Formats: sequence, structure tokens, C-alpha cells
Amino acid sequence: MSADDHSNTPTRRTVASMIDHTLLAPEATAQDVADLIGEARDLGVLAVCVSPSMLPIRPGGLVTAAVVGFPSGKHHSLVKGAEARLTVDQGAQEIDMVIDVGAAVAGDYNAVLADVLTVREAVGTDPVLKVILETAALSDEAIVQSALAAERAGADFVKTSTGFHPAGGASTRAVALMADAVGGRIGIKASGGIRTAQAALDMIAAGATRLGLSRSREVLEALPE
Repeated sequence: MSADDHSNTPTRRTVASMIDHTLLAPEATAQDVADLIGEARDLGVLAVCVSPSMLPIRPGGLVTAAVVGFPSGKHHSLVKGAEARLTVDQGAQEIDMVIDVGAAVAGDYNAVLADVLTVREAVGTDPVLKVILETAALSDEAIVQSALAAERAGADFVKTSTGFHPAGGASTRAVALMADAVGGRIGIKASGGIRTAQAALDMIAAGATRLGLSRSREVLEALPE
């Protein structure tokens, strides 16, 4: 990378300020989460994102995010709402919920809206609500319409992926579709399979305003100071 390339590249600090440092492996232990928090502090990222069963945690100034309805999204909306309320009661400031992906595939965007609205109403207006669409499993039209439904339901972000779906994770095309659909009114989180600095930069260029990464150190250490 040339000096000119570096001058146009977001700095390490800028990208760190967009990262949810994430650990959602089923086999994760309390010690793994403690290690995640220590690494997150060292890297200067914005947030840590964990499974709800790992709460409460002591993030030491970091934002605490937890997932809801994860990873399938096939939980009843009322269960998602109750889970979200519990995560907030246990210290989560941000919630990453999975929609009923099948509803989006079927084109039932009213069901997507109702699902998101149930979670929003369960937690009130303060927690940041990110809505995972699982974009690799959706058509372009379903991505756009689901993003718009999530926005109408009160989401603060729409997010690409869980990282657990066999169809794949984030893509720049999905990020761009979501960004165009919501027009800057809410945020865009790219997550799932982003393992290199270049992939992270590509997502940002496509419109991502937040990144979900499990390999944050590898990404950040490849960026200019």
C-alpha cells in the first residue's frame, strides 16, 4: 500500500470506534468473555457483543451488546421480547436481534415489522436495537423491504448476518442495498466473515457504520495508525 493509499484509508482508531468485538461461540466460557473484554480494552474498540447467558459482565467503559433470538431467529416474538428485556436488566445497552428469516423469504414484511416492534416495545426507546436480516439468505428485494420494515419498527441499525448461517455472512452488495434503502436514517452494521482489514474497509466504503468482528486485532493491526 502506497503513502497515497494510506492517506485515504480510515485510521486504526477510526475503525476501532466502529467495532463490536464479538464472541458468540456456543462453547465460550466466562474466562473467554473476560479475555474478550481485556482485548477489547487493549484495542480501543467501541463495544463487546456476547451471548445473553454470559451477562452480566463488567466491560469497564465499553458498550455491552447482547444477541437475541440468536442465531435462527425462529423464536416466538414474545420470547425475543422477554429475552431482550432480560438482557437490558442485566446490563446490555445494545441488542442485536435476529428476525424470522423465513418471513422475509416469504415476503411477509408485516411479520418482520411486528417481530422487531415486539422487541422494541419490550425494551423501550433507550437501548440501541440492531436488527439482523441474514442477508445471504435473502433476495435483494427482501433485503431492502426487510430493512425498511425494521426501520419503521424502531430499529437503530440493520445488520447483515449472524455469522452462523450456511449461506454466508456479510457482502458489500448487501451493505450497499441496506444503506441505500434506509438513506442514513439508521445505522448499518456489517457482520459475519469479515476477517481482513481490506474486507472491513470494503464494508465501510459500501455504507457500513458499525462492524461486528471476532478477529478485531488482525483487522486493526493491518491498518495505518
